[in-house]
Amino acid sequence: MDQNLDNFYLSLEEPLQSYFLAMRKLILDADKNITNELKYGMPFFSFKGKMFCYLWFDKKLNQPYIGFVEGKILDHPELLQEKRKRMKILMLDTNKDIPIKKIKTILKELIDFYNTNLSKPKTPSK
Repeated sequence: MDQNLDNFYLSLEEPLQSYFLAMRKLILDADKNITNELKYGMPFFSFKGKMFCYLWFDKKLNQPYIGFVEGKILDHPELLQEKRKRMKILMLDTNKDIPIKKIKTILKELIDFYNTNLSKPKTPSK
């Protein structure tokens, strides 16, 4: 892992640091094709080189969330789209256990979507 990414995780105060580290493990364990790097100043995860999801936190609430890049294809009641065109987020609460089952379900759905859609050849634009 790169030093800047390590420093990002280590710079977070508890309980955010532990929550982010647990989330990182959960996301990376979802598929061997998922990688983690620091992008746009936040931990970003790619799937086979394509932007997949990211971890961030609401500064007003000081609560973490996962942003799903292709969230628009997901139909889960707890995902928020707000003013985003493509992405949806899942708000998390550091005072509660990580909703592992829910996150694994969402990650699997996205991985299936990426596997199906990344393998399609691009059609040339006319």
